[in-house]
Amino acid sequence: MTADRWTQMVRQQVGLGRFLPLGGPYDGAWIAERAASGVLRGAAEQDVPEVRLDGVRIGLADPAAAAEPAVPAPPSALPPGPLRLTAEFAATAAWPLPETASRLRTALAVTATERIGLDLTEVDLRVTELLDTEPTASRPGTPETRGGTDTSGATDTARGAGTPEAADTPEGADTPRDTDTPRGADTPRGAGAPGAAESEAARAPGSAGGSGAAGTAGAVGSGPEAERVAAVVLRVPGVSRLTGVWGRPVRLGEQAPASGDALPRRHARVDLAVAAGFRPLEVARAVRAAVAEALPDRPTVAVLVTDLD
Repeated sequence: MTADRWTQMVRQQVGLGRFLPLGGPYDGAWIAERAASGVLRGAAEQDVPEVRLDGVRIGLADPAAAAEPAVPAPPSALPPGPLRLTAEFAATAAWPLPETASRLRTALAVTATERIGLDLTEVDLRVTELLDTEPTASRPGTPETRGGTDTSGATDTARGAGTPEAADTPEGADTPRDTDTPRGADTPRGAGAPGAAESEAARAPGSAGGSGAAGTAGAVGSGPEAERVAAVVLRVPGVSRLTGVWGRPVRLGEQAPASGDALPRRHARVDLAVAAGFRPLEVARAVRAAVAEALPDRPTVAVLVTDLD
């Protein structure tokens, strides 16, 4: 590997941000913070157009409450547990600021839980600027969509779901949590026929401009089994393409046993992008089931969503 290629992969890895847990400890799925932040920013621009979201950061609400994942997590991944979203925003005076903050908080919370599948329990907001005119929508790929800035030390924050009559810093209201939500979209995308696209995805690292992270130590991603897994994954509704930076998008290796008396068990990890209109958590669950079914030894499976198309 050339030095330029190594530098490019490091930059892409850093640009993805941390990997956030999708669902609970038994879901075996994570999503890149950059991908989640881009969807959250889009929701803010659509539902609260008088707001400019300047930074989004997502982390564990209570590290002590985090659980051990049932399958090996990718490097830099957060363990499953309740999450806190912090953000700074600028807004016009078209609405009272407490009401604007409440509307923005609701848009972010609903999008995170229902559209993406994050276990979001807190949303902390800080107003940083008053605008004379409504901001223009940010362009895809700008730095603001790639994980935002760390605002974990922000003060004068607003938590909960607040009401228009609340003070500038309402506290204590519950943020919407993950409930029964629509699964899928009216028009399936990404279930494309296997063929050249599958072979290319299974062969080439960083295929389709995707991103990913290092997998299980000693993992490999070539050979007939990896190609079979790639073909199976691409047939799952909602998978738009396979991705991968630190190697191939399908990685097969051995998982260290939890007990010294147990034999090592094979582990698979798949890096992929989810098509628009599909909920990443549901797609990841379907991919895990399909991969486990496709391999005779039924390995453990982890899914890393690096992009939302």
